[in-house]
Formats: sequence, C-alpha cells, structure tokens
Amino acid sequence: MTSIKRPMFEAHVLEGLCRTIGDTSDGLTGTEIGQILLNANIPDIDPQNTKWRRLYSAFADWQNKHQCSNHILKFIQDALQPVRYIGKEETFHSRRLEVNKRLAFIGTELTEQGKFRLVEKATTIAEAEQRASRLKHKLENRNVHATIFEYCKAELLVENYFHSVFEATKSIADRLRAMTGLYADGNALAETSFSTSNPLVKINHLKTDTDRSEHLGLCNLIKGMFGLIRNSTAHEPKIKFEITEDEALDVLNTISYIHKRLDKAI
Repeated sequence: MTSIKRPMFEAHVLEGLCRTIGDTSDGLTGTEIGQILLNANIPDIDPQNTKWRRLYSAFADWQNKHQCSNHILKFIQDALQPVRYIGKEETFHSRRLEVNKRLAFIGTELTEQGKFRLVEKATTIAEAEQRASRLKHKLENRNVHATIFEYCKAELLVENYFHSVFEATKSIADRLRAMTGLYADGNALAETSFSTSNPLVKINHLKTDTDRSEHLGLCNLIKGMFGLIRNSTAHEPKIKFEITEDEALDVLNTISYIHKRLDKAI
C-alpha cells in the first residue's frame, strides 16, 4: 500500500471522511488529531478550527501538494489501530465501518486487524454502504449460518431489514425442498418433512419421547417462522410492516439456528 501512490479523494468524499473522524460525539479528540497528524507527517495548518474542518484543511493541503492520499491513509491507519480501542470495541467497529464507506471510493478498505487491503472501487453511495454494513458486521459476530448470506446478501448490505428477513425465511423452505424433493410450501412442507410416522427429515433417532418432542419442536419453530415472517410480510405493504435492526438480528439468528440444526439432520 505504501509503495505506490494511492488515488486522491474527491472533495465531497474527503469531507465525509473528515466529518466521520472528527465527529463531535464519536470522533477523535483534538489532542488525538494533533498527535496523529504529526505522526503522519501532515502539517496541522488550521489547528484553531473545528475538528472536522481542521482535518479537512490538513488533508486537502497535503493531498493537493502530493497528488495522492498515502499520508491520509497513514493517518487513518494510526487513528484506527485496534490497540487504541481496548475496552471500546463497539466504538472501533462503528468508526471503522463509517470510514470504510469513504475509503471504498478509492478502492481501499481497513480490516479489523488495522491493515489496508485493496477492494473493487465503489462508484455509488449504495456500493460503499454495502461493503460497510453494520448489520452484516453484527451478524458475522453472531456466527450466523452461511446460508443466510447466500439468500439475502444484497438486502443485508443496504440494511433493508424487511427484505432481509423475508428472503432469509424463504431459505428454510428452499432448504427443506432440496433435502426432501418435495414441492410443497409453508406448513404443509414442514409437517410432511417432519412427519413422525414417515419423516423425510430427522434431527435425531426418534426413539424416545424426548427425541419426538425435539423433532416436533423444530418443526413448530419452522412453522412459526413461516407464520411470523413469510405470511405476514407477503400480505402487508412494506411501509406497514416495520422491522427494526434489533428485530432483524433476532429473526436472522433464529433462522441461522434452524439451518444449523438441519446441517445435522439424519
């Protein structure tokens, strides 16, 4: 990353970057800004201004003189070194993701290890948002099943909670059809798949009452997800069926659990 000149930031992207780093409530302190500018060998030409304007003046001046963004990236890397955020993990992830939305416009991303890597250059705000989705990060932290990402990747990355949970719930039906060869849907699909007299999917050996309860419990959980999400969202306009981020996380985590149980099915 340091051996070649990295592209310059356009003015509006550079401003967004400075506003993020110098945010009044969640950004670097004035003292931190001064020290990190010094470490990055960027002259602090406007130290009396507000934090984000101070950064913008320093970054713009350096970038215009050198026609690249290398030292700005050096500043960002120093400012977001993980060791600075021991005990403040949420602040680190929030700040890094917001910065990555801007870095995407020069084809760069800062990893959780505090290292830069090259990525496909973003051309729209939506693309930048996609790569730095807070929801995606939280789901990854919960170690959700990979199938969820396969079915709702685009929706997750733009944080469209409504379509995220709707598409992810459909993945359960698709999974059962693939496992059983059935063409049914909804409750009929779940009940036929988990029939106790002729089960097409078994999560245990069905030898005891406990086995039977567990088997039927997963069936009922799947039917519950169909009733809660698929049926409701299919008949309600999006504007009337609001799903918050926390609700989406809970639903997607439940769907992940179902897929993980299906992974172990007999």
